[in-house]
Amino acid sequence: MKLLFIHQNFPGQFKFLAPALARQGHEVVAMTMQKSEPGQWQGVRLVPYAASRGTTPKVHPWVSDFETKTIRGEACFRAALRLKAQGFSPDLIIAHPGWGESLFLKDVWPAARLGIYAEFYYHPQGADVGFDPEFPAADAGDVCRLRLKNLNNLLHFEVADAAISPTQWQASTFPEPFRSKITVVHDGIDTDALAPNPGVSLTLNGSLKLSRGDELITFVNRNLEPYRGYHIFMRALPELLRRRPRARVLLVGGDDVSYGARAEGGRKWKDLFAAEVRPQISDADWARVHFLGHVPYQHFIPLLQLSSVHVYLTYPFVLSWSLLEAMSLGCAIVASDTQPLREAVRDDETGRLVDFFDVGGLAQQVCALLDDPQARARLGASARAFARAHYDLQSVCLPRQLEWVRALAA
Repeated sequence: MKLLFIHQNFPGQFKFLAPALARQGHEVVAMTMQKSEPGQWQGVRLVPYAASRGTTPKVHPWVSDFETKTIRGEACFRAALRLKAQGFSPDLIIAHPGWGESLFLKDVWPAARLGIYAEFYYHPQGADVGFDPEFPAADAGDVCRLRLKNLNNLLHFEVADAAISPTQWQASTFPEPFRSKITVVHDGIDTDALAPNPGVSLTLNGSLKLSRGDELITFVNRNLEPYRGYHIFMRALPELLRRRPRARVLLVGGDDVSYGARAEGGRKWKDLFAAEVRPQISDADWARVHFLGHVPYQHFIPLLQLSSVHVYLTYPFVLSWSLLEAMSLGCAIVASDTQPLREAVRDDETGRLVDFFDVGGLAQQVCALLDDPQARARLGASARAFARAHYDLQSVCLPRQLEWVRALAA
């Protein structure tokens, strides 16, 4: 078959599926907005493209999101026309529709089957919006803006033949009748590569040497922000540092925003909540808190292998790969009791769950595990076993993804 992948930052969620299809002998092409020359990646032919215009100044804020998606959709549409003129006609198109690129591709290739990655459908209540009372909507019209933000999803429902979603909860956010077109299969975790390593050690910043003998509390986000519970974790820090005088706290993540709103006044969420708790923490204790920024993947894995307790918090939203990677690595996990996590973290089986807003409860659960090496070992082993049984790339997820592709083509 001829397959076309669409992802603005390819490979994204298709980093295993696209090369696997190429290895099977299919002709696989990927269109991406990454600035690069046309080339090859693991058997996939890359076709970069770019938008020809920016967004309209002072456009109505309720439609600004859809204008951005329309601009990207047009850019992909025109690049697809050029690809068609060169003689390429895909049997299947597999797209992440989140940025609008795939909106008009069936107008280029009407006979192609389209499968989309169903990551999230927005709701004015019951999911991420309105979850955290500390950050209420600044404008009553935000609910209207959110309704229009789903235009991209709704237009894809008209043209998509099937969809794939990484978790049951994320799939459940989509309405019927499209929900019935969604197959739930996670992107996959390479549990053979992501395995515990009792002999691991790591030197950070050229001077801080860490080993399994250190008491390490880890917290990982792409960016440190409220959507991933950064404010809750920081507020637990004074108690954690007071009760654990030997512990080091390692925070991985940038100071930008991946989800939700930015902090007011141009401030960074990272700095805002660090400043909030800093007066409660002595200089000596603050020296045990390490903001590591974005960590290269080859250092990220040993960091989690060294973790004594790993904390993962999230609004009811998309589940992070890092949580399942931590499970595969055998981490003892304390996580927020929010919907996306309940599929993977079962309380006192594969981790410990705590109410998202319970700062004292979070500190207590972390300290209880640090005091109980046997419980940490039990939870870590169970977490790894669960990850291997449900999210392993080679034995579970990739075969199911390939079956989804075969069904899409049928």
